[in-house]
Amino acid sequence: MTAATATTADTYRPALHYAARNTWLNDPNGLIHHEGVFHLYYQNNPMDNVWGNMSWGHATSTDLLTWTEHPVAIACDEEEDIFSGSVVFDRDNTSGFGTDSAPPLVAVYTSAYKPASELHGVQAQSLAYSLDGGYTWTKHSGNPVLNRGSAEFRDPKVFRYDADAGSYWVMVAVEATEFQVVLYKSHDLKNWELLSAFGPANATGGVWECPDLFPLPVDGNPENLKWVLTVNLNPGGPNSGSAGQYFVGDFDGTTFTSSTTVTEGLQDPDRLGEYQWLDWGRDYYAAVSFSDAPDDRRLMIAWMNNWEYANQIPTSPWRSPMSLVREVSLASMDRSWCLVQQAAGDLSPSPDATPSFGLAAVEISEGHHVLDGAAGSVQRIDLAFTPGTAHEFGLVVRGDRTQGTRIGIRPTEGLIIVDRRESGQIDFHESFASLDTAPIRTSGGSYELTVYVDHCSVEVFAQGGQVTLTELIFPAAASTEVSLYAIGGTATLNSLSITQYA
Repeated sequence: MTAATATTADTYRPALHYAARNTWLNDPNGLIHHEGVFHLYYQNNPMDNVWGNMSWGHATSTDLLTWTEHPVAIACDEEEDIFSGSVVFDRDNTSGFGTDSAPPLVAVYTSAYKPASELHGVQAQSLAYSLDGGYTWTKHSGNPVLNRGSAEFRDPKVFRYDADAGSYWVMVAVEATEFQVVLYKSHDLKNWELLSAFGPANATGGVWECPDLFPLPVDGNPENLKWVLTVNLNPGGPNSGSAGQYFVGDFDGTTFTSSTTVTEGLQDPDRLGEYQWLDWGRDYYAAVSFSDAPDDRRLMIAWMNNWEYANQIPTSPWRSPMSLVREVSLASMDRSWCLVQQAAGDLSPSPDATPSFGLAAVEISEGHHVLDGAAGSVQRIDLAFTPGTAHEFGLVVRGDRTQGTRIGIRPTEGLIIVDRRESGQIDFHESFASLDTAPIRTSGGSYELTVYVDHCSVEVFAQGGQVTLTELIFPAAASTEVSLYAIGGTATLNSLSITQYA
């Protein structure tokens, strides 16, 4: 739910997702929870609704659903663009930017130097600090603080490490075209020492960007911690274009060691389906997590777009939304681990609430079956299926009896699909129309889905969040039908409930 309200001329503005009022946005940056407020900074073009003039936009929320847009936080200038990075609360004032009684927030970002700078062509890491809780920022006079002389060194994610190896700041950044995550340490955020590097590994079909590194308890057991390294890449995703992958392993304060690497070095294109993906859809990129989230929760958000067509999606005056914020956890599975994701914020129906639409124990016969009374533009749909003789079954959302977005299961192939080839406007770019797939297995003989439908998107959480697919769609405002379908036989709908949000 954004600060702006959808209008007839703005059919696609999301109700559940953040989008800037009238400008371009891409990667989330500087995510932090501070003094009861979630701060979402992001790559922003303050002057247009296409990529350029990279600066840090800013929005805040107390509930992860309703966002308030603020003035640009850190602006580009004649010498540098402000690329991606992170924000930390320097509670011990290690940087010296604040005082012991009033410690600062510190932004660590990539300076992409322009022709007016003597460092033209270099990407290096710089600092800015805030003494008012993240609303105004001052660039450090000693920038950059870390310069490798590289044109592709970017996207620093910084966190406080405190374990047997010591207590210090750790930065994870990328050498994008070398498919490497590089790790540094610092005691004051200004002077950095190289620790190690990770990669190339698994997916290397495009540049590596926007890494993150964090611990998670396995199956909720705090005595069994594993470290998760996420790294996004463009292109090279499992269904084409931008995507994010993850590795699970250990971090000893110096080196991250992966236990889930499938291929070392450059990827085998035939093995994309074996890698661990943050999301199998076409529109979940640059995902990073919030620092200092309450109750040690690991909360992530991503840019909901794809660089193949990002500048051409048919929205105006804004362009590009963010995904829902997700809480991530780590589950053991088949002698390995799986990142499990659930939508955060108050999107779940209360236990005693009556859904706006519900069904139970219905056989789905061959064909498409419109559900009278289920129509809507902004919905949460919870449903479970048991396969029968059909080789594909599922539901269609944002439909109008001739078009719609198909979300289906192909049990014999072990696949879940999202088909947006008939999802309304699809001709603005040749690569947008797609049928995207992800591997899925039954759980107790059934398939369980939670689908969040918004004015311009679907986010699918399957099998309790073990598999997710996020896709932009651009249906007509009148396309609101929900239907069930089966192809080549029958299936059973065990249960279905719909919560209407708007």
